[in-house]
Amino acid sequence: MARILIVDDSPSQRLGLKRIVEKIGHEALLSEDGAAGVEIARNEQPDLILMDVLMPNLNGFQATRTIRRDPTIAHIPVILVTTKDQEPDKVWGIRQGAKAYVTKPVVENELISTLEACLPV
Repeated sequence: MARILIVDDSPSQRLGLKRIVEKIGHEALLSEDGAAGVEIARNEQPDLILMDVLMPNLNGFQATRTIRRDPTIAHIPVILVTTKDQEPDKVWGIRQGAKAYVTKPVVENELISTLEACLPV
């Protein structure tokens, strides 16, 4: 069982992602914005982070970049999960350090296969 941090400012999105994560046997940790997500990552050391992009305080691109630059959490894979579906957004997200990029609305099987591919062995 992995511990997966879900960072999204939408309560309905957090709950939907939490349902998928728990359905496949993992523990979900929740955060409402990028800044809090970075702090939770530092304190809880999750196995993987699902990160929205459009959020207050610290957006997902900024939070991902912050995570990559922090040696205590840089090893944690980040999957960006967002409505931003343009190719430049995907390229930028990967350049910020995301391991994968999933667009909303989330297709459950796609998210599950991406999670499994990105989780550390």
